Amino acid sequence: MDFANLHLSLSNILPEISIAVFLMLVVGFDLIFHEDKKLIPYLALLGLIVTGFLVVRNMGITDSAFAVTSMNSGGMVAVDPFSNYFKLIIILASVIVIFFSMSSSEIKAIYKRSGEYYALMYGMILGMILMVSAVDLILIYLSVELLSLSSYVLAGFTKLRNRNSEASLKYIIYGSAASGMMLYGISVLYGLTGATNLFEINNILQTTQINIFTLSFSIILIFVGLGFKLSAVPFHFWTPDVYEGAPLPITAYLSVASKAAALALLIRFVHSTFVGYVDTNGFWDMISVFDWQTLLIVIALFTMTLGNLTALWQKNLKRLLAYSSIAHAGYLLLGLAVLSNAGMSAVMLYFLAYLIMNLGAFYVVMLVSNDNDKESIDDINGLGFSSPLLAVPLSIFLVSLAGIPPTFGFVAKLNLFAAVIDANLITAVIIALLNTVVSVYYYSRLLKHMYFNKIEDTVAAIKVSKTDTTIVLILAGLIIFFGIFFNNVIEFVKNSAQLL
Repeated sequence: MDFANLHLSLSNILPEISIAVFLMLVVGFDLIFHEDKKLIPYLALLGLIVTGFLVVRNMGITDSAFAVTSMNSGGMVAVDPFSNYFKLIIILASVIVIFFSMSSSEIKAIYKRSGEYYALMYGMILGMILMVSAVDLILIYLSVELLSLSSYVLAGFTKLRNRNSEASLKYIIYGSAASGMMLYGISVLYGLTGATNLFEINNILQTTQINIFTLSFSIILIFVGLGFKLSAVPFHFWTPDVYEGAPLPITAYLSVASKAAALALLIRFVHSTFVGYVDTNGFWDMISVFDWQTLLIVIALFTMTLGNLTALWQKNLKRLLAYSSIAHAGYLLLGLAVLSNAGMSAVMLYFLAYLIMNLGAFYVVMLVSNDNDKESIDDINGLGFSSPLLAVPLSIFLVSLAGIPPTFGFVAKLNLFAAVIDANLITAVIIALLNTVVSVYYYSRLLKHMYFNKIEDTVAAIKVSKTDTTIVLILAGLIIFFGIFFNNVIEFVKNSAQLL
C-alpha cells in the first residue's frame, strides 16, 4: 500500500481515529486529575460531538479503506451511507447514555472509578463503529471482541450488589462460548474460500464449487456470534439476567447500541457475501448456497414470540424491558428476512424508533430507581399522579413500543410490515401482528399501574433535575413528532440504505 492510498484510507476512518484519540484523552485525564472526575463525562460528550461531526461530513462518501491488494477492491473497512447511518445511531445512543450515567445513582456511587467507566464505554464505541464498517472477517472478529471485552467489564462494573458480579459472569460465559463458535465458523469459511474479504468470498462463491454442508455449518456458527449480540432466540438466555444485574445505564446501552452494531454487521455480512445482484424492484438475488430467508424468518418468529410471551409475567421492570428488547430483535430480523432494499430501509427506520423509545423508557425507569432504589412494577403505582412529568413520557414510550399511533413506533412498524407484505410473507406478518397484540397487553399493564392502581394517600413526587426532565420530554416529543411528520426521516433512511 503506497503513501497516497494510506493517507486516503486514514482520512476515510477519521471517526474511528477520533474515538481512539478521545479514549486516550479520557484515560490520560483520569490519570492526571485522579481526584477530580467532574469533567470526564463532558470530555466524553465532546469526543462524541467531534466524532458525530466527522461522520456527518462523510455521509455522501462511498469508498473503502486499507485495500491490501488490487484484487481486494473492498478493502478492510467500508465507508458508505449505510455505515455512517449506524455510526450516527451509535453516537446518539452513547450521548444519551452518558447523560444517563451522569444522573444515575449507581454510577455516582463509583465516582472515583468514573474514569475507567467512560474509558470502557469508549472501548465499546470503538468496537461498534468498526463493526458497522468491517468487510473483512479478521476485522469483524477483532471489532466484535473489542465490543465484548468492554461490555463484559461494564456489566459488573459497579460492584454494588451481588447481582452485578453475577451479570458480568453470566455475560462473559455465554459471550465466550458464542465468540468461540463465531471464530470457528470464520476459520471454516476461510478454509473453504481462502479469503477473508467479504467481496472476494462473494466472488468465489459464485465461481467455485463449494461444499454446501460445510459452508452452511460455518455460516450458522458465525450467526451464533451475531445472534448472541442481537439477543435472538435461542441465543438470548443471557439477556434478562444481565439486563437485571447490570447498572441501568449499561443495561440501556446494551439494549440499543450493541444491537445496532450487530444488526448492521449482520446486514452487511448477508448483503456483501451472499447477494449476487439486486433486481429492478430492489429484491436481493441470493447466491444459491444457503437459505438465508428461511433461517431469518424462523429465528425472527421464535424470537418475537418468546420475548412477548415471557414478558407477560415479569414483575421486574428491567426484566420486562429485557424481554421486550428480545421481541423487538425479532421484528428487526423479520425485516431483514425480506432480503430487499425496502426491507433494509424498514429495519433501519425501525431501529431509529426503537433507540428513542427504548432509551426513553429505560431513562424513566432509572429516575424512578434513583429515588427508591427499586425496580418492581409496583414501584410505579400512582406515578401518573405523583410525577406526571415522568409518567406521561413513559406512557408515550410504552405506546410507541407497542406500535400504536400516532407515535414513531407505529410508523416504523407499519413500514416494516409493508415491506414484509411486499415480499409475500403473509404468514410471517400475521404472526408478527398477533405478537404485537400480545405486547399491547403487557405495556398497557404498566399504564394501569401508573394511573389506576390504588396507592397510599400521600405519595411523594420523585425528585428529578431539570436536565433529566428536559431530556425525557425531548425524547417523548421526538416520538410524537416523527409519528406525525415522518416523510423527511423516511427519505433520509432510504438515502442512507446504500452499501459499498
